[in-house]
Amino acid sequence: MPTLGDGRLRLRPLRPDDREPLRELHRDPGVMRWWAPMDPDFPFDEEPSMTRLVIELDGEPAGIVQFTEELEPSYRSAEIDLFVGDAFAGRGVGRETLRLVIDHLVADRDHHRIVIEPAADNERAVRCYTAAGFEPVGVTRSSWRDPATGEWRDGLLMDLVRLP
Repeated sequence: MPTLGDGRLRLRPLRPDDREPLRELHRDPGVMRWWAPMDPDFPFDEEPSMTRLVIELDGEPAGIVQFTEELEPSYRSAEIDLFVGDAFAGRGVGRETLRLVIDHLVADRDHHRIVIEPAADNERAVRCYTAAGFEPVGVTRSSWRDPATGEWRDGLLMDLVRLP
């Protein structure tokens, strides 16, 4: 996987020295609120079908973006997920990350449809994803377990379509 971006924000493959900085970012309250508890091998616990990249701002790890791809020609699409550490939130990092990943998935990986599914009540994420061009498709009822309460919560299915 190539590094995406060449300015102050880059998306690059994981390196062994990313383990502790990314684990520290995952412990931020704003991340822990929405992401599942860390596996012992995080951030190197991704599934074989997943691509996980470090979001780097001015040379410093700021979060993670990951995507999976459906490669069956009749259903070709991709799904994105990301988090940005609390110190980097509200600075356009998420929106710029999405722009880079979307451009890569469309131009380099030949996807026309990309899906993202934030928690339905994660207003900050929904605003960011809407600003990046995603549109709500519908609510996925009781689709994720809240790490703080253990309750099943609703997600908001959003997609972005770029037909040739």
